[in-house]
Amino acid sequence: MEILFLCVVIFLFMLAVFDLSVGVSNDAVNFLNSAIGSKAASFKRVLIIASIGVFIGAAMSNGMMDIARHGIFRPEHFSFYDLICIFMAVMVTDIILLDVFNSLGMPTSTTVSMVFELLGATFVVALIKMTGGSDLGFNDLLNTEKALSVILGIFLSVAIAFFFGTVVQFLSRMIFSFNYKSNLKWKIGIFGGVCATAIVYFLLIKGLKDLTFMTPEVKAWIDTHTGIIVTSCLIFFTLLMQLLHALNVNVLKTIVLMGTFALAVAFAGNDLVNFIGVPLSGLSAYQDYAANGGGDAHGYLMQSLNGPSNTPIYFLIGAGLIMVVALATSKKAQNVSKTEIGLGSQQVSDEMFGSSRIARRLVRWSLSVIAWIRRITPPRVRAWFNRRFNTDETIMDQGAAFDLIRGSVNLVLAGALIALGTSMKLPLSTTFVTFMVAMGTSLADRAWSRESAVFRITGVISVIGGWFLTAGVAFIGAGVIVAAMHFGGHWVMFLLGVVTIILIIRSNRRFRNRREEENGDAMFRSILSTEDKTEAWNMLLIYIFEQQHKFLTYANEAYRGITDAFINENARALGKADSSLFRQKNVLKNARRKETLCLRQVSRETAIEKSTWFHLSNNSCMSILYNLRRIAEICKEHVENNFLPLPKQYTAEYELIRTRVSTLFDDTLDVMDTGAEEAIPVLRRHCDEIKDTISDAYHRLHDQLREGDTASMTVVYVYLNMLQETQEMVSSVRKYLRAIAKLRDSDFRSRR
Repeated sequence: MEILFLCVVIFLFMLAVFDLSVGVSNDAVNFLNSAIGSKAASFKRVLIIASIGVFIGAAMSNGMMDIARHGIFRPEHFSFYDLICIFMAVMVTDIILLDVFNSLGMPTSTTVSMVFELLGATFVVALIKMTGGSDLGFNDLLNTEKALSVILGIFLSVAIAFFFGTVVQFLSRMIFSFNYKSNLKWKIGIFGGVCATAIVYFLLIKGLKDLTFMTPEVKAWIDTHTGIIVTSCLIFFTLLMQLLHALNVNVLKTIVLMGTFALAVAFAGNDLVNFIGVPLSGLSAYQDYAANGGGDAHGYLMQSLNGPSNTPIYFLIGAGLIMVVALATSKKAQNVSKTEIGLGSQQVSDEMFGSSRIARRLVRWSLSVIAWIRRITPPRVRAWFNRRFNTDETIMDQGAAFDLIRGSVNLVLAGALIALGTSMKLPLSTTFVTFMVAMGTSLADRAWSRESAVFRITGVISVIGGWFLTAGVAFIGAGVIVAAMHFGGHWVMFLLGVVTIILIIRSNRRFRNRREEENGDAMFRSILSTEDKTEAWNMLLIYIFEQQHKFLTYANEAYRGITDAFINENARALGKADSSLFRQKNVLKNARRKETLCLRQVSRETAIEKSTWFHLSNNSCMSILYNLRRIAEICKEHVENNFLPLPKQYTAEYELIRTRVSTLFDDTLDVMDTGAEEAIPVLRRHCDEIKDTISDAYHRLHDQLREGDTASMTVVYVYLNMLQETQEMVSSVRKYLRAIAKLRDSDFRSRR
C-alpha cells in the first residue's frame, strides 16, 4: 500500500509540473503586459528580464508552504488518506481550471483557485467525516479565515486599484500630456525618482519578504528604518534619473523594466506556494506516514503538518527553471496578455468581448455625467484640459498599445498598492491589482472612446466575473473530485489523473489549432497598424475578399452536403451541417466586426464611397447563410422523423438545379480570384436564368400538388422550401456580385 501512495505522491509532482506551466502562463500578465504594451523593449529582452526575476524569486524563496499544510484545514483531525485525496483533487482541479482560463485568454488568480480548491475539497471530506459519526464540527476541521481574506481581497483589489489607477494616470497626464517628450526636462528626474523608490519599497515589503536572507532581524530593521530607506532612495534615484536623462538614456523605459523585474520577483517568491505547496505537503505527509503510520492510512492523523515546512533548495531551483521555461515558451501566456493589452489599448483593437446590456447602460450614464461636467466647467479650464489630453499628440513606438508614461504608472502603482496593502495587512491580489490598475489608467487616458467603451467595459466585466467564477468552480470542482476519490479509492485517483492529462493534451491541441487560425489573420493587425490610408484600403479590400472567399467556398460545400444528405436520408450528416452553420454565423459576425474596425483606418472619402457596397457584400453573405440554415433545419427535421423520401422525379429535377447553383458559386469564386470584372454582368444574367428555372419548377410543383397524392404532401412541402430558399440564395449571390464589382471599381455600372 505504501508503494501505491508513493506513486500518488510522484504523480502529484508530475501534475505540479503541468500546474507550474499553466499557472505561469496565466499570471505572466501581472508583470509582462506593461512592458509589452508600451514596447519598452523587445519581447525577447522583456522575457529575459522577467525570467531572471522569476528565477531569483523562486530559487531564493524560503518555501513558506503553510497555506497548503495547515492554512485551510486542521491536519491533526485528518488522516493520511483524507489529505492524499484532498491534495490530488486540488491539483487535478487546479490544472484543468487554469488551463481553461488560459485557453480563453482570461486572467485569473492562482491564489483564489488554490484556496478555494483546498476549501472545497476539505469541506466535502469534513462533511463525509461528520456524517460518518465524527463528533468534530466544521469549526474543528476547517479554517475559513484565509478564504474570507481572499474574498475581501477581491473586493478591495478591484475597487482600490481601479480608482487609484484612474486618478494617478489623470494626474500624470496633466503633468506630462500625451506629447510627454516636450515636458521631460526637469520633471523626469522627480517622476523617475518617485517611481524607482516605489519599486524598491514594493520589493522590500512584498517581493523579498519571504526570501532566504530576509531573517526576522532584517525584517525588523527594515520596519524600523522604513522612513529613512524611502527618503534616501527618493533623493538618490531622483538625482540618478536626472543624470540618466542628461546622458540621453530613456528613463521611462528603465522604469518599466525595473517594475517588470520587481513584479516578477514578487510573483515567483510569494505565489510559488500556489503551484508546489500541495505536492510538497503531500510528500511531507507521505514521509511521516511511511515512518510512523504503521500501514494505517485511514487512521493515522497528520499532526506533523502543523509544523513549519523546510523546502529543499533543489525543489525551489527546479520550480524556478520550470517557470522560466514556461514563461519563455508558452503561447497561452501571450494569449492572456493579449486580453489585457487589447482592453487597455490607446488605439482601435479587436474588441473580442462584444457588448452587454450593463455596459451599454454604464456608457449611457457616463456620457450624461460627462456632458453635465462639461456644462459646468468654465470654457478656459475646459480648453486647458483638452490641450493636456489631446490624444492626437500621442507618442508611441510602432506597434505599441500605449505610451511609456502609462506603462510606468501601471507597474509602479500596482507595486505600490500591493506593498501598501501588505504593510496594512490587506490581502490585495497581485492579479486583480495589476489588471484593474491597467483598466483605470486606460480610462483616464481616454482610451475608452464612444466607439469602443461598450466593448471594453463588457470585457472588464467578463474578466471580473471570471474571477468570482474561479472561486465557485474551484470550490465545487474540487469537492466533487475529492468525493469521487474518497469513495472510489486509488483506482478513481488513477483514472482522474489519466483523464486530466488527456484533457490537457486535447486543450493544447485545440489551442494550437486556434492559434494557427489567428496567425493567419496577420493582415487584420497590419491594417490596424498602418498609417497610410490608401494602403489601408488596398489591404482591407484584399482582406475582405479573402474572408468572403472562404465563406463562399464553405457555402458551396455546405449546400451540396445538405442536399446530398437529404436525398440520401442521412440524419447524422444533416445534424453536423446544422451545427456547422450555427458556428459559421459567429465566424461571419467576427469577420464583419474586424472589417468594420479596419474601415475606420481608411480615408473618410473612401469609407463613405465604399460603405454601402461593403455592407451589401456582408449582408449578402449573411443572407446566403440564413438560406442554408433554413434548408438544413427543415431537411433535418424531415429525415429525423423518418418521413417519406423525396420522389425520384423531384430528385432528378433538383439535382439539375443544384448543379447550376454550384457552378454559379464556382464561377463567382473564379471572378474573385482573377478580378475579371467583365464576367460579372454575365454571371448576374446567369443568376436571373437560374431563378427563372427555379420559378418554373415551383409553378409545376403547385400544379402537381392540386392533382397529387396527399400521402406525399409532407415531403413536397420540404421540396417547396428548398426551391424557395435556393432562389433567395441565388438572388443574394447576384447582389453580392454587384457589391464586389463596386468595391473594386465605383464606375462598374457605366461599363456594364
